[in-house]
Amino acid sequence: MSAISPSLQPNWRDSPQLDVRLLGTVDFESAQFLLERSVYEISGRGDRFGSVFLCEHPPLITVGRAGSRAHVLLEQKELSARGLQVRWLNRGGGCLVHAPGQLAVYPVVPLQRLGLGLSDYRTALVGSVLDLCGELGITASPLEGNPSVVAGRGGAFAFVGAAVKRWVAYQGLFVNVHPLLHLQRLVSLGGDLRPTSLQALRGRAISMSAVRESLIRNLARRLGYAEYQIFTGHPLLVRTRRVTNVYA
Repeated sequence: MSAISPSLQPNWRDSPQLDVRLLGTVDFESAQFLLERSVYEISGRGDRFGSVFLCEHPPLITVGRAGSRAHVLLEQKELSARGLQVRWLNRGGGCLVHAPGQLAVYPVVPLQRLGLGLSDYRTALVGSVLDLCGELGITASPLEGNPSVVAGRGGAFAFVGAAVKRWVAYQGLFVNVHPLLHLQRLVSLGGDLRPTSLQALRGRAISMSAVRESLIRNLARRLGYAEYQIFTGHPLLVRTRRVTNVYA
């Protein structure tokens, strides 16, 4: 089921509901604050209530547990000239470049109360991408031993970076819809993997809103939520701005 009106759900905060928050383009630190706040709140509940935050980020590089500084293909001087920050995170996966045109999907859900393990959670994230690709007519598959979804010969366009705290999953999924691909090449994805995007694979423009709608619908179903409510923004979101030079 898609969005449900609060007026039709009198026990709103006690239901097995999924809040979906569309944040637009938001700086990484502000998004992480919302994730941490949501993890704290959901870990203290006793029901299946969860949240999903969807946004795009200004350009930056993050490094997960499987990544290292060697995967960043720029020296510090070049990073500084571009205004690119590098953040080390306690999430799965390796090095990723985040930028407008890449959709970040951050579920915050109580795995134990949903009857899911971490492997099930990763499978749900990847499965939602495969569902999306099926709807777009793109042939894709998960990459064994690597938290990526690929199409063709090594073209990676979706990446899983999961984390769990007190049995609440957070962090999540990053899908290249139509980012500048030269930015994606600033890090090594490992092996012979090269970055691509849904738009490049399809050969024509793809709407970010259509990708969001598909991922919300399919991810909610795969996580076991029959109902979800979509909101624009978040009352605790504080946006900040910083300058990057993506063409440097």
